[in-house]
Amino acid sequence: MKTIVVTGANAGMGYATAEALAREGAHVIMYCRSQERGAAAQKALQESTGNHAIDLVIGDLGSLESVQHSATEMRRRFDKIDVLIDNAGVVTLKKESTKDGFEKMLGVNYVGHYELTRLLLPLLKRADHARIVIVASGAYQFVPDQDQDFFDVAGFLPWREYGRSKKAMILMAEAFADQLRNTDITVNALHPGAVATSLGVSRKTGFGKAVYKVLTPFFKTPAQGADTAVYLATSPEVAAISGQYFVDRQITALDIPNKKQQAQALWVQTQREIADHLNQ
Repeated sequence: MKTIVVTGANAGMGYATAEALAREGAHVIMYCRSQERGAAAQKALQESTGNHAIDLVIGDLGSLESVQHSATEMRRRFDKIDVLIDNAGVVTLKKESTKDGFEKMLGVNYVGHYELTRLLLPLLKRADHARIVIVASGAYQFVPDQDQDFFDVAGFLPWREYGRSKKAMILMAEAFADQLRNTDITVNALHPGAVATSLGVSRKTGFGKAVYKVLTPFFKTPAQGADTAVYLATSPEVAAISGQYFVDRQITALDIPNKKQQAQALWVQTQREIADHLNQ
C-alpha cells in the first residue's frame, strides 16, 4: 500500500486529490491546519470511500515551528512516504504576513512547503521510487522576468504576489529534482488550471469573490483540477520523469529564463531566510 501525503487535504482540490487516492486504495495522510476541519474531512473521506487507512496530521504551513513539529510527528508515526503532494495554497487580497514575518502567500505556498519537503526527505528516501508532486500555477507568468528577488518585495499586488509564490514553487521543483538526481525520487510540478475552490478565488488569477461567482461555471471542478496531481502521484507513465512541469498530464515548456540558475539562487536565499527567521 502506497503512503501518500496531501497538504491542504480538508477542502477543495486537496480533498478531491485525497479522495481519488483513497478510492485507489492508498494510505492517505491528510496534512491540515485545522484539527476540527481536518477531522471532519477525514471522517467524510473514510465514509465515502470505505478506506479507513486515512490519517490526519495537523500542521500550519505559515509557521516554521509548526512545520517542524509536524514533520517530527510524521517521522515518528510513519515508516515511509511514497508520495508527497504539496497542494495547500492561500490567496490574500491584502498584504498579510505569516507568523515568521514572510508575505503570507510566499510563506504558506512556498516557504512552508519547502521546509516540509526538506524535513520529510528521510521518509521519502525509505520508499522505493518515491515521488514529490508540487501544485504550482500558470500564474508564475504574472511575475516579470527581471523580478528575481522573492523575499524583499516593494509594494503589494495580489496577483503578482500569488504568481511569485507559484513561481517559487516551480523553481523549488527544479531545485529538489537537481538535489535528488542521484536518487530514485522524482520531483515534478504542475498547473491545475483555473479551479473553483473554497479559497474564494481562482487559483490562476486571484480574482475576488464577486468575479469568482460569475466565472464559476467556466472553472474546472476540484476533481478535474486534481487530475494531473493524481496522475503524477500514481501513473507508471511518469515513474522515471523528473524536473518537469505538467499541464493536463502533458509536459509543458516553462517561460522562465535561466531557470536552473534562478532555482539555485532561490534555494540558497531560502535557506538563509529560514535560518535568519528561526534565529530571531
